[in-house]
Amino acid sequence: MPALSLPVLARKGVCAALLGAALLSAAPASARDGRNGALIGGAAAGVIGGLAVGALLNGAAPPPPPPARRVYVEEEPVYVAPPPRRGPICHYERRKVWLDEVEFTYRRVEVCE
Repeated sequence: MPALSLPVLARKGVCAALLGAALLSAAPASARDGRNGALIGGAAAGVIGGLAVGALLNGAAPPPPPPARRVYVEEEPVYVAPPPRRGPICHYERRKVWLDEVEFTYRRVEVCE
């Protein structure tokens, strides 16, 4: 069993003493004490009980710290070379085609580089 530190023992001792005092002061009031005796006894029991409960609640362990914020680290872009060409690149162009010396028309012609 681990040894308890002095502040923990002192806190537990104070709580036990307050609890015992609350139980002893909660004795029933008789009629010869009158109304004031019951009021004073009840108020004293409430104060002592409140102090005991407050000491117990304050002695509880503090809540854990909030989780750490996640930080997103963006990686640097990586250059990817285009794949090598496997053949000529072709496209279509509109070109003027002469039909005779005076007339012409436009036709689509495939041009490869």
